[in-house]
Amino acid sequence: MTKTQATSGSKQPAISQDIEGPEEVDIQPWSAEQVQAWRQNQPQLSVWRVLVAQVLVAVLFATAVALWFASGSLWLSWMYGAMTVVLPAALFARGLTSRTASVNAMSAALGLMVWQGVKWMVSVMFLVLAPRMVPELSWPAMLAGLIVTMKVYWLALVWGKSAPTAPPSTTL
Repeated sequence: MTKTQATSGSKQPAISQDIEGPEEVDIQPWSAEQVQAWRQNQPQLSVWRVLVAQVLVAVLFATAVALWFASGSLWLSWMYGAMTVVLPAALFARGLTSRTASVNAMSAALGLMVWQGVKWMVSVMFLVLAPRMVPELSWPAMLAGLIVTMKVYWLALVWGKSAPTAPPSTTL
């Protein structure tokens, strides 16, 4: 709530006297039981399930496109684009779930950066090698496969969020 006042022909906001300072919030640490209950209520989404969902969506769309246009090269181009996303992501996931990546916070952060770099390099390598690897490459189909497969991350996050199940009640 600001008020304006005229001073020498210009309008400037006046400082409101209603502004209060930041309130101190009393933060209580959680007990081990509270943390465990919170973790049980949070949905677990496996990165491997996301990768499987990406492959399934890629096969479904590639098959639909190939049947619609009656072209096997479109299927192969679409799948190559999808694998440009899935295989580096699988390599990234495997690297992050290794034992050395979770020794301490510093190794986890370093592992994240290294494996993200590896993922990017492998993805770029796939794109550079595409004309040599796929006969009769269709760039639009390959890029569509790449984009649709990347968007499955969001669908997997939505699908993975199941409603938390409450423990059975003993009352009627």
